[in-house]
Amino acid sequence: MSVSVPPPSALADTLLARLPVVFGAAADPERAVTMRRYMKDVAPFLGLAQPVRKERTREVLAGTPRPDAHDLTAVALRCWELPEREYAYFAIDYLRRYRTRLTSAFLPVARHLITSRAWWDTVDLLAVHTVGGLVAADPALTADMDRWIGSDDIWLARTALLHQLRRKETTDTGRLFAYCLRRAGDQEFFLRKAIGWSLREYARTDPDAVRAFVADHRDVLAPLSVREALRGPAR
Repeated sequence: MSVSVPPPSALADTLLARLPVVFGAAADPERAVTMRRYMKDVAPFLGLAQPVRKERTREVLAGTPRPDAHDLTAVALRCWELPEREYAYFAIDYLRRYRTRLTSAFLPVARHLITSRAWWDTVDLLAVHTVGGLVAADPALTADMDRWIGSDDIWLARTALLHQLRRKETTDTGRLFAYCLRRAGDQEFFLRKAIGWSLREYARTDPDAVRAFVADHRDVLAPLSVREALRGPAR
């Protein structure tokens, strides 16, 4: 079965029946226009502010059981089929909430989500909280990250750069620095920014290592990456 085809799931049926009703009732068309513009027209929006979306999410999930890996896959893929962006946000929150229920088999699904209607708002959260968790749980998946960092798809490469963002002392520093160098000459803003962000975040754990890396490779790192890496810890 294609990774883009949702598997059968009674729980997904329940959630996807509730979701458009509950979220749709809180839609704010005026805010939706502003949100769509801010996100460069990547998708239409319902116009839900984050606190409203979080509140409505609790309503959607009320009384439902914990999902298994098939349920999570079905919910994520079915949410991705809906046009408004808030449904993708719901799926990402759901995956994050139950990330320990995912298995390595979810990585191809995550790849599909990352590369579909891609923009930083969904990609970054999937990179850090979903892909990062999968790779941490199964180090064999680092081979996939080694492939993604060389991808022509900037969002897969950005995911590879960011997937260790919350690893702290368990960061594979050799891989982190190698990935940064691998894409250091790239002209793409989102990759240059991700290099700086990944280095800045690791500087919270080992600032000397990051400063030394930047000093040694300042001639190949983009100025944007250098500024981001050295401007202080990410908030």
